[in-house]
Amino acid sequence: MKKIVRLLFSRFFIISTIIVAQIAFLSVIISGILQYSSLIYSLVQLAAIVMVIIIIGNNNNPSYKLAWSIVILIFPLLGVAFYLTSVHTPSSVRFKQKMKKYLKYHTKLLDHHEHIYEEVPHIDQQYIKTSKFIKNAVGYPIWKNTNSTYFSTGEAFFAEHTAQLKKAKKFIFLEYFIIEEGVMWNTTLEILKEKAAEGVKVYLLYDDLGTINTLPARYDKTLREAGIHVEVFNPFKPKIDLLMNQRDHRKITVIDGKVGFCGGLNLADEYINVIEKYGHWKDTAVMIEGEAVSSLISMFLQLWNYTSKNDLAPQQFLNEVSGVKSDGFVQPFADIPKHTWDVSENTYLNIINRATKYVYITTPYLIIDHNMMTSLIRAAKSGVDVRIITPHIPDKKIVFMTTQSYYRALVANGIKIYEYTPGFIHAKMIVADDTISVVGTINMDYRSLYLHFECGILFMHSNVISAVKEDILETMKKCEEMNMDKLKKTPFYTKAIHIVLRLFAPLM
Repeated sequence: MKKIVRLLFSRFFIISTIIVAQIAFLSVIISGILQYSSLIYSLVQLAAIVMVIIIIGNNNNPSYKLAWSIVILIFPLLGVAFYLTSVHTPSSVRFKQKMKKYLKYHTKLLDHHEHIYEEVPHIDQQYIKTSKFIKNAVGYPIWKNTNSTYFSTGEAFFAEHTAQLKKAKKFIFLEYFIIEEGVMWNTTLEILKEKAAEGVKVYLLYDDLGTINTLPARYDKTLREAGIHVEVFNPFKPKIDLLMNQRDHRKITVIDGKVGFCGGLNLADEYINVIEKYGHWKDTAVMIEGEAVSSLISMFLQLWNYTSKNDLAPQQFLNEVSGVKSDGFVQPFADIPKHTWDVSENTYLNIINRATKYVYITTPYLIIDHNMMTSLIRAAKSGVDVRIITPHIPDKKIVFMTTQSYYRALVANGIKIYEYTPGFIHAKMIVADDTISVVGTINMDYRSLYLHFECGILFMHSNVISAVKEDILETMKKCEEMNMDKLKKTPFYTKAIHIVLRLFAPLM
């Protein structure tokens, strides 16, 4: 009963109710208008057809085109209104302008020597094009003079993250999708308060919707009173604006320009198994030290300066970065919604399409478009060992059913699917041919690949690659393989639900 009362009075429920009320009101008004005049009805139908033609002619993902076209043709006026809202709101125009300005500026900041590619071992040459794609698409270069450490559990990450925060002398950047009061965050917060009192500049950026049910209202004010600089990304407001769909899903920590963290972990207790929500929580992260930290600084400032009224000058932080002994080649990169090149998706596609021996992937959600499915199947048909690990205990049942709807087509074409039986795997990783790997925040679903702000770190000729591979192989020992015999037993009604979910998957 307490949970129900808490939900009914939560900011998320109240704002969502107001938005639903607005949609219902618009629906009633529209229905009345359409019934009143056959001419208006005909004009609306014509407008819907024109809009569908425009959508089909643009450069968006074909799956998005299909999903939006169905919505618009079924609900003409409302569908057109929602589509226009999603692409032409004043906030989205401001966003595009600020992002364009910052990307141009940051490209100059991170202008890096191309000669590094000449140092990549010959065996890795086929994957250099993947790295160059990232560099040319979003300006994040490949680095050496960087050391990397892989964490196969949230517990290991938390221990090192805490130790490094305690060493901070000049500044700390934290950017996270979810923060929740508990052992993990409270421990971190005490350190941040102590450091702020010592004169260390502490900057925290968190997503409003990601934390709407995990932090008290006006929590940013409480943190500011403790001496921490805080910005809340894309505040969730009671108005119809599909830009609300575009969330800051990144997980970044930077300390003094010397150390950086990135991976799947948010700052909440389930990530370190202090509490259990969906069985055992399996997650991973990496720590980098050296020149490549520059890119993490740049991507943090990208969204900080977009959100804040007071820009931070990158030079004062980038000047703190220095090199260390190289562990291969490291390339942190960021992705932003509606980017022309869909950087995260195309980075994964590049790796899959160039693999010759194996591709191993871990993802909490597997909701992919035709291009990704075709690449995975083509790789498997070409003799590449393709394996994917997904959760066995879901955090979102509808999303999990949508994930399972892809199993049959993939398994039938030689791809091995494993479910992590102890619980929920939240790690987002890909590794191929003992040569290349990406660890980051990127789920294999439409939301991560097209709607969210994401980040990852690409590794070549690094110890992280073997560590990721070994961890995935060990994790598979705790998994159940989803073979065709099991999939054939799927009930008919479940298959029917899968078909419907697949149709609207791009809009989830």
